[in-house]
Amino acid sequence: MNLKRFFRPAPSPERLLYEAIVAAARHETPYAEWGVADSVDGRFDMITLYLFLTLDRLKGGAEAFRQRLIDAFFADMDRSLREMGVGDISVGKKVRKMAEVFYGRVAAYSKALETGRADLKAAIARNVFPDGAPEASAGKLAGHALLIRAELAGQPTAGLLAGAIAFPEPQP
Repeated sequence: MNLKRFFRPAPSPERLLYEAIVAAARHETPYAEWGVADSVDGRFDMITLYLFLTLDRLKGGAEAFRQRLIDAFFADMDRSLREMGVGDISVGKKVRKMAEVFYGRVAAYSKALETGRADLKAAIARNVFPDGAPEASAGKLAGHALLIRAELAGQPTAGLLAGAIAFPEPQP
């Protein structure tokens, strides 16, 4: 009998929230139906989009929690790089590059949400489909992002801060 599981602390709320973000970002529809690359970069872009939408929902009052959620994201990226065999010396450089990309996407998506759906679609096309994609794919993902944003707006902040979140499933 493995007693370690009895003495392991429960995951933190931000870890639970981050795991839900990753699970939602890995839904098969965007990859199988919309042309999002099922690659390290494609998965990073989807996690970034879902994380951005969650952070956007938590703006204005949960800054420490938002930072811990970002920290969980980068800790996971560090762990993933190490699991893929990236050497210790290179991990820091790669995580720093990921941070630049992440914050660039956050800035682009924030600006796009202020100016409208067409700009969000363009930002998603540029970031998630850098090699080009059918216009419909970027449109579907932008529409889904707006649906997520609307759904998250209706979820109580207390639940989110406790690690509970519900994302709508993407429709083909």
